[in-house]
Amino acid sequence: IYHFHQKNGFACMMLSDVFELGQFLFVVAFTTFLLCCVDYDVLFANRPLNRSRAATVPDRAKVSLPDAVLPAPQCARRIGASGWLIFLLVMAGGFWLYRLGKVLCRLLGYWEIRAFYAKALGIPSEGVRSYSWQEVQARLMALQRRQQLCVHRRELTELDIHHRILRFQNYTVAMVNKALLPLRFRLPLLGTLVFLTRGLQYNLELLLFWGPAALFQNKWSLRPQCKRAGARRELARRL
Repeated sequence: IYHFHQKNGFACMMLSDVFELGQFLFVVAFTTFLLCCVDYDVLFANRPLNRSRAATVPDRAKVSLPDAVLPAPQCARRIGASGWLIFLLVMAGGFWLYRLGKVLCRLLGYWEIRAFYAKALGIPSEGVRSYSWQEVQARLMALQRRQQLCVHRRELTELDIHHRILRFQNYTVAMVNKALLPLRFRLPLLGTLVFLTRGLQYNLELLLFWGPAALFQNKWSLRPQCKRAGARRELARRL
C-alpha cells in the first residue's frame, strides 16, 4: 500500500517495470553492437577506407559513423564466432525472461492493491497522487476499526504502520548498532567508520530477509523456529 502511494499508482508502477525491461534489452543489444558491429580501426582512422585510392598511410580524412559500422551479415558472423558472447547472450535472455515473469506477477499484485485502494479506501487509482500518505494512513486505520484487517490488534496506530513498512530497515539498523554485522572498520586518523557497499547490502538482505534461507517466512513475520531461544545456536551454525 505504501509503495503504491509513493510510486503514484498503478499506471506509473506498470510503466516503470516495462521501461526497466526495455532498458535491459537496450543495454544488452547496444553493448553487443559496440563489441561486434563496429570497425574501430576505421573509426579511429588507423586504417584507410576503400572508398578512394589505396594509400600507404592511414587516411586522416573525416570518418563518419556509418563508415565504421559493419554490414549486418558480417556482424552476425562475428557474433556467432564468439562462444563466450553467445553464452552471455543466452544468460542475459534467461535473466530477462525471469524478470518478465516477475513483472507479470507484480502486475497482478499491483492490480489487487489498485482494487483495494478503490473499494476499501475509497481512493481511485488515478487520484492517488492528490492524497498525502497521512490521509491514506488515516483511512487505513479507520478501515481496521471497521473490518479488522490485522486480526492480532483491535486498532492500528501510525507507529504500527511505520514499523511494518520499516521492519527490515529497523532490523538492519539494530544489527549495526549492536555490532552484529561486519560493517565497522578502524582507519588511521579517522577512527572507527561504518561502511556499507551496495553489493554487501544486497547480499545481507538476500541472506537475512528475502532469500530462500532467510529468517523471515514472508515480509513481516519470522519463521517459528527463529522464535525459539533453544534453537539459536543451531540456527546460527546454519546461517
